[in-house]
Amino acid sequence: MRQIQMMVDLIARVVFQKSAIAYEIENTANPSPTDLLFAELNRLIAEQRFNAAEDFLLDHIDPHNRKHLELALDFYQKLNQFTDEELERQNFPRQEITDGIKAVLDLFQLSNLIA
Repeated sequence: MRQIQMMVDLIARVVFQKSAIAYEIENTANPSPTDLLFAELNRLIAEQRFNAAEDFLLDHIDPHNRKHLELALDFYQKLNQFTDEELERQNFPRQEITDGIKAVLDLFQLSNLIA
């Protein structure tokens, strides 16, 4: 759990020059397509449909949009807050969070940031 958070924090510092990642909707009255993606991911997380949420993310991610990288890291960071038992009940072992982050970094051609 801590290792995943450290990985996300490192990426936040290197890529975004921030100490932490937290995607935020900027205009709730007129949400962007990325904001709508964020809302759907949050809905699926709230329903604990982690595999469906990850599939949705990977189907809609745009590797040319840095906001999507921020969104993806926020997503995996949120999943990391669940206990191992909660993740296992949804057939989403914690290793899948690490694998997902690595896959997203590959999409954004940033795989050199983590080993």
